[in-house]
Amino acid sequence: MRDDYAVSRTITEARSTILAAVVGPPAAENVGLADADRRILAEQLIVEHDLPPFAAAAMDGFAALPHAAGAELFVVGESRAGKPIGSAPAPGQAIQISTGAFSPPGVGIAPIETVSLGDGTIRLEQQVKVGDHVREAGEDIRSGSVALAAGTSLNPASLALAASCGRSELACAARPKVAIVITGDELVSPGVPLSEGQIYNSNATALASLVSRAGGELIATTQTTDDWDPTVVALGTALEQADVVVASGGVSVGEHDLVRPALAELDVEELFWRVAMKPGGPTWFGRRGDRLVFGLPGNPVSAFVTFELFVRPALLALQGAPPLVEPWPCQLSEAVPLGQREQAIRVTVQPSASGPALATPTGAQGSHRNSSLLGAWGLALLPAGEGYLEAGAIVSVEPLQG
Repeated sequence: MRDDYAVSRTITEARSTILAAVVGPPAAENVGLADADRRILAEQLIVEHDLPPFAAAAMDGFAALPHAAGAELFVVGESRAGKPIGSAPAPGQAIQISTGAFSPPGVGIAPIETVSLGDGTIRLEQQVKVGDHVREAGEDIRSGSVALAAGTSLNPASLALAASCGRSELACAARPKVAIVITGDELVSPGVPLSEGQIYNSNATALASLVSRAGGELIATTQTTDDWDPTVVALGTALEQADVVVASGGVSVGEHDLVRPALAELDVEELFWRVAMKPGGPTWFGRRGDRLVFGLPGNPVSAFVTFELFVRPALLALQGAPPLVEPWPCQLSEAVPLGQREQAIRVTVQPSASGPALATPTGAQGSHRNSSLLGAWGLALLPAGEGYLEAGAIVSVEPLQG
C-alpha cells in the first residue's frame, strides 16, 4: 500500500462524513432501572416533586425553636425516618429527631453531641437557630426542573437520581444492532492450536467488547476467509441483519483485500476510503440506505483505534448521545516523532505538579502491538509534520472507553 495520503480525509473530515450519514432520531423503548446502566436516555426527565420532598434532619439530635445556649427544654416527642411527628415543638420544648426524619417548620436541629441529657429534658450547650442542620425541601432539585437531559449516558449516579424521582423505568434509545465480520485466512479462534503462519483472532473479541461499551447490540460475529464468495455472503448477511456492519481486514489494496469490491457488489455506497492517519490509514466507510458500514484495518491496534475514532461516535449518534468527547489538553512527558500523517498514539495520563496533565506514550506504537493498548487512558492526536514534538508540547488527548 502506498504511503501517500495527500488527498485523503483528515480524522475530523472523516468523522464529519460519518456523522452526516447518521439517520435519526433514534427509536425509544422503556427500560427498567436495573437494566439501564450505560443506556442512552431518550427522554427529558422532569422532577415531579421537590428533592428532598420534605424538610429533613441532617443530624441525629433534637428539633427546637430558636433558643440560646444554656436553655433547658422538655422532650415531648420523636420524629423518626419514615414516622414523622405531627406537630412542631412549642417554646421550651424539643423533639428527638433522627437523620433523614421529617423536620417541622421553623426549627433548627441541636446535634446530640451538643446537648446534655436529663430525665426527659435536654440542656443546650450551643445556640439553636432556624434551619440549623435541616435539609430544606427542594434543596437538591426543585419540582418542575430537568433532572436528566435526553442524550445522557446513564450510570449509577443518574440511575439513583431517576429512582429518587420515583421512576422505575426510563425511555432509552434503542441499541443499534451491530454485526462484525472478520476476514483473514491466517486467523484461528482462541483455544485452537496454531499452525505455521496462523495467528489468533483477537479483533473479534476486542470489537465485540467495544460495541457493547458504546451501547451497541452485537447480533452476530462472523469470521471468513480471503475468498470472494465467502466474503460476499458474510457481508451480505450482515447487511440484512444489522444497522451497523463493522468489517475488519481486507480493506487495503492487496490482491486478497476483497472487502471493498464485495461491498460495491452489494450496492453499498462508498463515502470515503483512507484517512490520512496512523495507525488505521486504509479505513473505509459507506452506507446502504440507513445502514452504516465500516471497513477497519486488520491489524489489532488499527482496528481498535479506528473503532474508537469513527465507529464509536456513530453508535453514540445513533442513540441520540453526544458523539464526540471533549479532548483533554495535555503536555507530552517526552519527545515524540512526527510523521507524514496525523497520529493517534496510546498514552497514559497523570496529574502534573504544574500545568496540564502529563501524557506518556505506552511504549512502541506499532499497529500490531496489542500491548500498546494496555494501561492507555486515551489517544493523543498528533498533527502531521517533520521532526519531533518536544516534551512539554500541548496535545489533545481523547479518552478511551472505560
